[in-house]
Amino acid sequence: MKTLVFLALINFFCHATFAKQSFTLTSADLPSGRPVGAPFIGHDFGCSGPGQSPALSWTGEPAGTKSFAITMFDTYTPPASGWWHWLVWNLPATTHNLPRNAGTLGGKDLPGGTKQGRPDGEAPEERYYGPCPDVGDKPHHYILTVYALSVDHIDIPASATAAQVDYMISGKTLAKSSLDRAYAR
Repeated sequence: MKTLVFLALINFFCHATFAKQSFTLTSADLPSGRPVGAPFIGHDFGCSGPGQSPALSWTGEPAGTKSFAITMFDTYTPPASGWWHWLVWNLPATTHNLPRNAGTLGGKDLPGGTKQGRPDGEAPEERYYGPCPDVGDKPHHYILTVYALSVDHIDIPASATAAQVDYMISGKTLAKSSLDRAYAR
């Protein structure tokens, strides 16, 4: 009898393990182990890249996901709290990818109803601001994260700071998946 119970438990855990999906973010534009490529480097604050947002894809979100949000955060840039480069929320639950350069001003390639926030610093516009670390800095790490959210939209005022947007997203997160890519100049 103990053997049957043991085998039944093994069978249950094996099936539960294989049935469980993994929430995964990928980007053909940002291959693992390689620095952020030239198309995605900022064209502000002393950098002259084209500042295109990378193409992103995600799969395996948990049941109950009603929308998605995306952020890009530089863990190294002073202040000690880091630096927000891109904030996107209210992506419909049917969205599972964004094309390259979706983070333009006005977000013409973002699904209807999607919002972008203002990054940190003197960034005056709601759009993607690519990496632009100071010359000579050690490589900065840029963390792109997709969040599966429990609500279909988040009401965030236009005056909200990047930290406030992050706070609002964090409170509604069911799961998240991230990519960590480095860049130095």
